[in-house]
Amino acid sequence: MAGHLAIGHTRYSTTGSGTWENAQPSFRTLETGGSLALGHNGNLTNTSELSALAASLDPRTGAMGATTDSDLITTLLAAQPGRSPHDAAREVLPTLQGAFCLTFMDERTLYAARDPHGVRPLVLGRLDRGWVVASETAALDIVGATLVREVEPGELLAIDEDGVRSERFAPATPKGCLFEYVYLARPDTTIAGRSVNTARVQTGRTLAFEAPVDADLVIPVPESGTPAAIGFAEQSGIPYGQGLVKNAYVGRTFIQPSQTIRQLGIRLKLNPLREVIAGKRLVVVDDSIVRGNTQRALVRMLREAGAAEVHVRISSPPVMWPCFYGIDFASRAELIASGMGVEEIRSSIGADSLAFVSLEGLTAASSQPAERLCRACFDGSYPIPIPKRDLATKHVLEGAGAVRRATRSQLAGHTAEHEHVAAGQVVVHNGLASVDRMDAVLGQELDGDAGAADADAGQVDVGAVDVLVRP
Repeated sequence: MAGHLAIGHTRYSTTGSGTWENAQPSFRTLETGGSLALGHNGNLTNTSELSALAASLDPRTGAMGATTDSDLITTLLAAQPGRSPHDAAREVLPTLQGAFCLTFMDERTLYAARDPHGVRPLVLGRLDRGWVVASETAALDIVGATLVREVEPGELLAIDEDGVRSERFAPATPKGCLFEYVYLARPDTTIAGRSVNTARVQTGRTLAFEAPVDADLVIPVPESGTPAAIGFAEQSGIPYGQGLVKNAYVGRTFIQPSQTIRQLGIRLKLNPLREVIAGKRLVVVDDSIVRGNTQRALVRMLREAGAAEVHVRISSPPVMWPCFYGIDFASRAELIASGMGVEEIRSSIGADSLAFVSLEGLTAASSQPAERLCRACFDGSYPIPIPKRDLATKHVLEGAGAVRRATRSQLAGHTAEHEHVAAGQVVVHNGLASVDRMDAVLGQELDGDAGAADADAGQVDVGAVDVLVRP
């Protein structure tokens, strides 16, 4: 494919179903005769107002069946009479609420923007003859780019043949997602200067200190549980081993769009090594419990394979609150910890014991001060205003007429989907690197109950690649 400028994108949905109509980049023809393409990683919380505004500016909104906030942003940027995409961005970006990392382009310039809270990561890199914007630093490593810096919260970048220009569209009030350190980010990436792998190993050490147990063997739920299991074994002195083999051809269960598919994925994903675990008292380390699907099936599987005891240790606190900023657990009804205490969850999954790392322990492992983190899924403290809870669900823009025919009152409270994007000249979605966040791309594997088996395992996801290479 020839060209000097491009955007690519892979997506998993939080609102707006996983249909071809919702695939990214989204696209609009400009009044000037050019075109605009956009990719988005995040989730907006003021889709109500944006939906009504987009419908008034462009009657085509929703006509192609798209039901995402990304499509709304594209409409708003493209439907600014007499304005260039750059000027339109200056007008539109301050009106967006929620979590968003954007990459968008016309025929001459590539733009990247990050929301004022910096909920999702976005980094700028340099190639010999071009620039790169990606959701993870691991993506830069894979394409041979050098990390320049993080895109700042509230910053807009414009990249063309003259280089990179930067401006602010809002003051920065950082609230980076703590769940990135738990599950979303690849272990070989860095966030705010902290290695994700190092943070996860440290979390495992903390977990062993906070919740010790007598056992014969520590095993991870691969791959997202592996770094924490290593840390747990180091701190506890219990030998570390591989007790589970993951099927590399099964997608990540946490990311799957329906409960039925998640449960099928769990059954196909993991297989125990009977000769390793038979007769052993096991410590099974996983990154999180969201719905409880993985752990329940896993404990049963290990017992059937001959484990004498199964002690589950989780390297994150209980996930008790839904995420409105781009992770697909959007209602409390889905979250096992929202209605059960630790002992009830233990009984539900059938483990001999269960413990979670403390919120303070996880925060310390990130090396970020609590005031610079979004920890809403753990403590219910949302840094960005959220829509009415009963309307903030995955398929909220799906129904009769959705954006195109709905009135303001019908759209009130709607939130739109979580897009995963990597931006900018060789942009690599959550990484040319991130198997972690996508599904169904190049056979990538995503996994986990939030995690239970993930794709951190070194797979390369060429999700979003933006390339600008000039002689």
